[in-house]
Amino acid sequence: MNLLSLYPSRPIAKAAIEYSLDVTLKRGVENGYYGHNDTLHVVLAPFGVLTLIAEEKKEIIAALSSLGITLGSEEESTLITQDYPLHIDPMIEPAFEVTNEAIILKSASTHNLNIIALAVSQSVGLEHYEKRLNTLFLQSRKIIDSIHSFSITRRSHLMQFAKRLALTRHDMVSNLLLLDKPNILWDDAEAEALYNRLAFILELYDRHEIALSKLSQIKEDVMLVMDLINHKQSEFLEWIIIILILVEIVMGVMQMIR
Repeated sequence: MNLLSLYPSRPIAKAAIEYSLDVTLKRGVENGYYGHNDTLHVVLAPFGVLTLIAEEKKEIIAALSSLGITLGSEEESTLITQDYPLHIDPMIEPAFEVTNEAIILKSASTHNLNIIALAVSQSVGLEHYEKRLNTLFLQSRKIIDSIHSFSITRRSHLMQFAKRLALTRHDMVSNLLLLDKPNILWDDAEAEALYNRLAFILELYDRHEIALSKLSQIKEDVMLVMDLINHKQSEFLEWIIIILILVEIVMGVMQMIR
């Protein structure tokens, strides 16, 4: 079996997936959906990552084509994807084995496939935010490099950047479901063990912590620049007050002379 998770370049609606792939999607993990037909298992994560599982890779490619996605095309060259081979071996003990190369299951139940799709889709979603953070990190570096020429009039641009930063942090924490154990894992030790093993192999928690650390660093940079802008603004107002006082003194002296 083959698994492919991807972050679409544009959001795909639940209804569009049902119509194009001839599946009925039911409520799955948190606010996500899952469904299957004779050849395809589909999982749509709440943060927009689409996961397709099929016996043959060509079936996945055909499904993506039905959705208007062509892997390797110039338009879709920036797609974030991750694939994972799945093998079924009824003889293995315990119920699963997970390595960097493949996932081996004792049986391909819907529950197991949803657990695997969740972990891999979180990895893809995390990569999306990692790329977004790299862009923000480069922008924060440019802001620091130009700190000597930063004017009060550019304060609004900095506020917009801070807003983007706060929204990125909020989306990461609320969407990826990495801070709280998903409901699908409660009261199911085997499912939890499978998810935990996948999370370890995919380094979900370490990557999440690194991403949050980058966010904190960018936040500190923004706060530093904001403090300097506020200081410049205070200096500007102080000079205005000094100039007004001097003008008043000069006018008072001139009036006394007259």
